[in-house]
Amino acid sequence: MGFHTFDVDRAAQLEEAGERYRYLSREELLAAIDPAPDDVLADLGSGTGFYTDDVAPHVGAVHAVDVQAEMHDYYREKGAPENVAFVTSDVADLPFEADALDGAFSTMTYHEFAGEDALETLARVIVPGGRLVVADWSADGDGEAGPPVAERFAPGDVTDALSATGFDVVRAAERPETFLVVAVRQ
Repeated sequence: MGFHTFDVDRAAQLEEAGERYRYLSREELLAAIDPAPDDVLADLGSGTGFYTDDVAPHVGAVHAVDVQAEMHDYYREKGAPENVAFVTSDVADLPFEADALDGAFSTMTYHEFAGEDALETLARVIVPGGRLVVADWSADGDGEAGPPVAERFAPGDVTDALSATGFDVVRAAERPETFLVVAVRQ
């Protein structure tokens, strides 16, 4: 992935709902994903499964994707829904067949995997018409939380990168510290 991964020794901090929902609420994420009951999705950089748990009841299956097996261990110990499968992988190396996913979402992790290889992989594994939802820390933010501003991307850079790799951006919203982009695979 990108510049660093989250310290698994601090994983419990990722379960603080008040802090997490301050930047992206469950309702906003679900509205952006627009899940169907039989969808197969991937949570990119799933960590402790905080947002995976919010999405899982609304879909057929969720692949919790993380490069750190220790995060999967934490999530298993916490208790994962039955329809969650664990995938230890970098986004650029997702082990899915072409068009295997109805969509994918990334909550505050795009800066860790952003790059042409990862986006091309996502364009390969998401079905045409499938959604990719990206919520992340903005380079235009002041750095009050999240990674250092130097490690972040500007929303325009994200929309340009997605457009260049086979996605149509249908929504881009910027906030004081974060952004939300919804794109559909062409």
